[in-house]
Amino acid sequence: MTPNTSLEERMAAVEAAITQIQQEIAHPKSSNWLQQISGSFKDEPAFEEILALGQAIRRGDESVLDSSELDNLK
Repeated sequence: MTPNTSLEERMAAVEAAITQIQQEIAHPKSSNWLQQISGSFKDEPAFEEILALGQAIRRGDESVLDSSELDNLK
């Protein structure tokens, strides 16, 4: 605010800020990080590959981790 802003304008700005804060408190955003990122990798080919590699590793197929692929990740 400029120094020449009237008291009424300053009070209106403060009241608007308070109203916004009250609305944010009344309707908090989800704190569940999983819900916030869910779907963010939709249609991402690299993510599908990561899922497939993770499943292969969990099944015990560590051949997916050959050194040439690991060098590409560095």
